[in-house]
Amino acid sequence: MERKRPTPLTRREVLRAFLAMPATLVLAACAAQEVSNVTPSAQPTSAPPTPMPPTSTPASPTETLAAPATVSPTEPAPADTATPAPTDTPQSVALQPTPACGDDDDDPTPAQTEGPYYTPNTPERNSLLEPDMPGTKLVVTGFVLSTGCQPVAQALVDFWHCDDAGVYDNAGYRLRGHQFTDEQGRYYLETILPGVYPGRTRHIHVKVQAPNQPVLTTQMYFPNEPGNDTDGIFRPELLMDVQDVTDGKAASFNFVLSVA
Repeated sequence: MERKRPTPLTRREVLRAFLAMPATLVLAACAAQEVSNVTPSAQPTSAPPTPMPPTSTPASPTETLAAPATVSPTEPAPADTATPAPTDTPQSVALQPTPACGDDDDDPTPAQTEGPYYTPNTPERNSLLEPDMPGTKLVVTGFVLSTGCQPVAQALVDFWHCDDAGVYDNAGYRLRGHQFTDEQGRYYLETILPGVYPGRTRHIHVKVQAPNQPVLTTQMYFPNEPGNDTDGIFRPELLMDVQDVTDGKAASFNFVLSVA
């Protein structure tokens, strides 16, 4: 026997049936439809900040640095220019990776006289600049390496030099400061171009010390200085690579230590 097809409901009959449904069923149907139309929110794309390694407090340089050397007769008498030690926060900088070593990079950096102007207990900082300090800005970067061309991490690097007029601050810590190399043996110094004074060519004093090793006291020099030819202490092995940049000068020098 052939079944009869149900007669389609008219629009009015559908509306009447819908209005006769319980309110709870209507609300549930609407809510389900609303949920199905919601677009999932995007997940955060930024990675969480990389945790910083724990900060270790290296030994004070005065606990391991060698005693001051004999006064050099070529250095002028100290000037009385007391300046309180400034507070400085080292800046984060991008440095080059450890360089590949050549045939001459296994020679230890020559030692030089300390001179009469070394002052212990300098502030730990990588910038010696102060507000309104006259002079040409100078940034010196480089590495502390072993004679086997391995980076020396946490090596002490202690800098000091005269100001733009050739005067040392022997009562305070102006243009004086020490720092420690990072895990790649890198250091970064922000300062000014030292001045010159009678008897010496332009130079920067520095002490370098690998952890639990002897101290290297030496100096760094600038190329094409008129005083290089007449300075009795100058050594060409200690010349920095210096270039002119937009806001001053940029120099580089690698220290090589005999590390036991």
